[in-house]
Amino acid sequence: MGTVTTSDGTDIFYVDWGPRDAQPLVFHHGWPLSHIDWDSQLLYFLSKGYRVIAHDRRGHGRSEQPTFGHEMDTYAADVAALTDELDLHRAVHIGHSTGGGEVVRYVARAKPGRVSKAVIVSAVPPVMVQKDSNPEGTPIKVFDELRAALAANRSQFYIDVPSGPFYGYNRPGAQASQALIDRWWHQGMLGAANAHYECIKAFSETDFTEDLKVIDVPVLVMHGTDDQVVPYADAGPKSANILKNATLKTYEGYPHGMLSVYPDELDPVILDFIEN
Repeated sequence: MGTVTTSDGTDIFYVDWGPRDAQPLVFHHGWPLSHIDWDSQLLYFLSKGYRVIAHDRRGHGRSEQPTFGHEMDTYAADVAALTDELDLHRAVHIGHSTGGGEVVRYVARAKPGRVSKAVIVSAVPPVMVQKDSNPEGTPIKVFDELRAALAANRSQFYIDVPSGPFYGYNRPGAQASQALIDRWWHQGMLGAANAHYECIKAFSETDFTEDLKVIDVPVLVMHGTDDQVVPYADAGPKSANILKNATLKTYEGYPHGMLSVYPDELDPVILDFIEN
């Protein structure tokens, strides 16, 4: 583990495991989580011989909690600082939810040779919020309600989200994992309230359409049809249609946090994409 200091003086925490000469895989977590959300994937891909790297976004996890920079351009710049510091080449960038948006923004701007492939899972691109150019998007009222709930009682909010829509535990017959709910709450409470509050705007209102258009490396797009956080129809298929070289994998009835609920099924899919 270590930290990298960005150009604006913010310290970004990261873990870096595996052989230094192995192909690097860089993992980008969702809101309001941390590198801990990737535990299963980090161990799985480490066992396959890869170098695995995961950072905590500014204001999240063990990274510094600045007042500023809680938007996608700065998130991507922080990733660039990390990949420069570690001098990563031919890396595969894997992002979930907000982290998928971060991957798209970074990969679209990455230096030549830095990135070989990308994977975005339950990811926020092309754009979430409803507007004239995205009439089928999610109304801004929904995100205003998220901000209000966070400001009113962040701890309770961070119990309600994983107990319900994030993992699909609000669906009839769902078998909830209290351990996953507790892990989600713990990660959320490690971060800064201001960063999480502002990140809602970043993940909901950022338009990634132009980023998707310029990415030319292969991208695996994975999305569940019962995603109650980032609705399937307005995300995965649209991103795949815009990308130049995309493979779309659709998972019927799977929730937003499907990587945590079904790692034994989904991790090998990602491995196959990386290796073939």
